[in-house]
Amino acid sequence: MSTAIAEEKNTGTKLNQLEQLKKFTKVVADTADFESIKDFKPEDATTNPSLVYAATQKQQYSRLVDEVLVNRKNSGLSGQAQIEDICDHLLVQFGSDILEIVPGRVSTETDARLSYDVEGSIKKARTLIKLYEEHKIPRERVLIKIASTWEGLLAAEQLQREGVRCNLTLLFSLPQAIRAAESKVQLISPFVGRIYDWYKKENKRDYQGAEDPGVQSVTEIYNYYKKFGIPTEVMGASFRNIDQIRELAGCDCLTISPELMKELTESTEPLERKLDPEKTKSAKIEKLELDEKKFRWMLNDNAMAYEKTGEGIRKFAADVVKLEKFVASKL
Repeated sequence: MSTAIAEEKNTGTKLNQLEQLKKFTKVVADTADFESIKDFKPEDATTNPSLVYAATQKQQYSRLVDEVLVNRKNSGLSGQAQIEDICDHLLVQFGSDILEIVPGRVSTETDARLSYDVEGSIKKARTLIKLYEEHKIPRERVLIKIASTWEGLLAAEQLQREGVRCNLTLLFSLPQAIRAAESKVQLISPFVGRIYDWYKKENKRDYQGAEDPGVQSVTEIYNYYKKFGIPTEVMGASFRNIDQIRELAGCDCLTISPELMKELTESTEPLERKLDPEKTKSAKIEKLELDEKKFRWMLNDNAMAYEKTGEGIRKFAADVVKLEKFVASKL
């Protein structure tokens, strides 16, 4: 059994569970709130339009919105093109400021309405990376988030060849993870909490610990990747409670909300490492080969993954519209 060191040798003080987790998992802040990021000192951060929108509603971030509006006043664009341009700059401004706080990377999302548009996704990703480069941010510090559709995976495959690192989001199944690995993406974000939500509603019962379907899904993906030496990083996301985080301790990365990071800091109980590459060596796991037909059928055949992927895209798209309406109200 592998357990994080519960005491600092130098001081003799017990580490809280967030500090213990950091010893074998990269902790990623799931927020666009700078103060929360400063408080919990994660290595990376991940954002999306809904998180950025929520941040823009706070007084302390109004200056960022004002700065972007002033800077883009003479862009020569109008209408929807102007709104999209300002939103892109706003996302990158938040990401750039976050990178002044975290030592690692930030994830920035493409427009979810492009989830079935290969060329559109590639174009948007190139735009975002170009804006980061204008902020003097090297591209290795940025992950572009794209939905785990067949089209999104094709876009990510091309972007990775161009040196644009991708984070495949809205991922709910092993076939999506395998196709992401074949596309040589940098990182995937399987959604623990949304899987849990679906099974809880479908089966009218709660799940705890290792029986949690969301935990099981990420564990299956992690074991598959490690068994076959796949370098793509696995980042558990969308947590509903800290028990889900504890069950995935040892995963490559976990992106955690400020509320759940705070809960982890409030316990100094020893934290056991549950996921370990060494444990996968003797595991009996069959390697899957996927073409487009097989991928689409296996995703369709998994009601949870199919429904949650579509629902997630719709919700993310609605968040983009919400951010655009906010920007339009400021013009």
